Amino acid sequence: MLLTGFYKSHRDRWWGLPLFLPTLLLPLARCANTFTRIDGGLVALYYMPLALLLSFMLFFGWEALPGIVLGIWLIIGNGMSTGETVGITFHFLIPIILSWGGYRVFVPRRHHVSYGSMRLMSQRLFWQMFFPASIFQLLLLFSVFFQLLPARVSLAGAGPLTLHSLINYQAMLVGCLTGVPLCYTLIRVIRNPRYLRVYAAQLRQQIDPKVSITEMLLWIAALVLTLGLLLLPMANTASIFTTNYSLSLLLPVMLWGAMRFGYRLISLAWTLVLIVCIHFYYCYMPPYPSYSNQLAILSSSYLVSSFIVVCMAMLATQQRATHNRVKRMAFIDPVVQMPNLWALSRRLSASPWSILCFLRVPELEVLGRHYGMMVRIQYKQNLGKWLEPVLMPGECTHQLSGHDLVIRMNTESWESRLAEINERIKNFRFNWDGMPLQPNVGISYCHVRSPVVQLPMLLGELSTIANFSLITGLPESLQNRNAAHLQQRLKDKVSMMNQLQLALEHDNFCLMAQPILGTRGDSYHEVLLRLRGEDGQLISPDDFLPVALEFGMSSRIDLWVLEHTLRFMDGCREAHPALRLSINISPSSACGANFPKTVQDLLEQYNIQAWQIIFEITESQSLSHPEQAMQNMEQLQALGCRIAIDDFGTGYASYARLKKISADILKVDGSFIKNLVTSSLDYQIVASVCHLARMKNMQVVAEYVETDAIRQAAIELGIDYLQGFYIGKPEPLEDLVCQDNVKPVALSGSNLW
Repeated sequence: MLLTGFYKSHRDRWWGLPLFLPTLLLPLARCANTFTRIDGGLVALYYMPLALLLSFMLFFGWEALPGIVLGIWLIIGNGMSTGETVGITFHFLIPIILSWGGYRVFVPRRHHVSYGSMRLMSQRLFWQMFFPASIFQLLLLFSVFFQLLPARVSLAGAGPLTLHSLINYQAMLVGCLTGVPLCYTLIRVIRNPRYLRVYAAQLRQQIDPKVSITEMLLWIAALVLTLGLLLLPMANTASIFTTNYSLSLLLPVMLWGAMRFGYRLISLAWTLVLIVCIHFYYCYMPPYPSYSNQLAILSSSYLVSSFIVVCMAMLATQQRATHNRVKRMAFIDPVVQMPNLWALSRRLSASPWSILCFLRVPELEVLGRHYGMMVRIQYKQNLGKWLEPVLMPGECTHQLSGHDLVIRMNTESWESRLAEINERIKNFRFNWDGMPLQPNVGISYCHVRSPVVQLPMLLGELSTIANFSLITGLPESLQNRNAAHLQQRLKDKVSMMNQLQLALEHDNFCLMAQPILGTRGDSYHEVLLRLRGEDGQLISPDDFLPVALEFGMSSRIDLWVLEHTLRFMDGCREAHPALRLSINISPSSACGANFPKTVQDLLEQYNIQAWQIIFEITESQSLSHPEQAMQNMEQLQALGCRIAIDDFGTGYASYARLKKISADILKVDGSFIKNLVTSSLDYQIVASVCHLARMKNMQVVAEYVETDAIRQAAIELGIDYLQGFYIGKPEPLEDLVCQDNVKPVALSGSNLW
């Protein structure tokens, strides 16, 4: 153990592996070299030592210099004089150091990244192939010109712009292009043999998943056949396939492998195949007239084929990796970084039976409103990690929009594990800025069988059932909570939403008007909305307005009512020039930042005076942005419109809101008015509301005035306006045109005054 630890701590020091490996591997690299003679001079077809020494420099940095010098001195300079060995040493060191330094400067981040990345392809082609080969070739020409080479090296004819120089240069280029990645990988394996396992895993990962064993065997057979034809000894009966023509057939075979098997496998296979092909070049390229020209063309074929194979392998691998990354991202929520609904659907399709466990945390909405969106994101992330110990392999927590999560569970022992999940959730604590938070979590579950066709609808049903769990504190089963009834309710909501959409597009709404009689002589009408059903019947707003609010259509409906009301007032201007109408607006419109500007534009468009319009805001409904709503009411009042608070008394903290709200009219909720005569408590409540309203200079409207006794009691309390069936029932808005005036007639011939 001590020796192993010492080795790992000091193997990268200059006196460790970098000192001995160049001497050990240079003989192996020289075995890969291929030389031939043309016109009495020696030329290289493939040269590996430069690539090997450059790989050492790239891997170990400055620590590799002593070992490189020692390897050159003992292996390459063996048998040379001291001066010749020094010259050869500098001949190698100059391009190696310059290439390594340039690469370090222009690729400062992770310059030891494994090969195959298209992002670094241009830098590596220049600094690890073109630049060192060019510098090495220039130094070679310099040595030939000044006759500095050892006497035993015959380079006759190796002057500038000759075939000898061209072939040597191409050999350096192809040697660096294919040799540097191979030598770099070999050094990594020697330094840490366990890297072989990583390399094999990366190799398998780069192979196209659609590749079958049959395709792999066919490719190997095609490669062996083509290589065998290429290496057959030349004979008088030789066919065209036993010539260098087979070298052109080798390229499409390698391109096939590059597109299907990835860079790592093909780069290794091509380098070995190329070394063998070049080493036995004489099998398909025998000497004949103009042999030097053909050899130069053959050498360029090695280079071009290597470049094409390497680049195509990189491109195919990069494209496959990008496709896989995008595919993975499609199944991961980009914000919460958890599997999303698509991932859940795919996992359900892969399992015959599953248990869906729905987690609903409604308090996250309130927490997110106060502390920001990050509290919701981190809560979900931490809760997902907290549940991982009780989940089986293949089970996962999936992100849903809003404040919901869902877990797909296997069917094995699901009941006990569901109870364990429930207990673990109850023990979960979430700290936000040092403040422990423990919102309630509702849990619902159900059995599902693949394929799940209507997954969104199923999740909607589970969400509804999870609300019951918030009350009971126990996981609730969808099957035990009348799922069919819930599903029908959901379908009815969707149907009503479609009906509302069509009504907005085709003006399929109906406006009604109910009189509001003033006890001091003035009066106005409240505009009420009805929806025309398919059978012609009128649908009450209690049936469709909640759906409109849930699906975000209430603002569009408010705009429709406002515009058609103003259009009606414009049309009956001569008959009723002082007509006043009250219009109900939803919380979404009341909180809309552009609502006052929209009202102003419509009033100007139809030339309606602002004092003729009263906007009613329902007090019992929650406002998402109360500050914005108050600001909008003030702007509407500044225009000249009047503001009425509808259903006052049923909402949260009504009296507290009354202190802040600056309205003109207060409409007391009908639940207090209809018991005004029979309940002394309701009488006192209405009396106190009237007293507070008078203190704020607000007028009071009594709803649900259905009897003469209630009318009389309301008048005694000093209520300003009366509304109800006893005063007048809602009638179509168009019927107001037929009336001589807009004052409600006296009830049953009795004098209201």
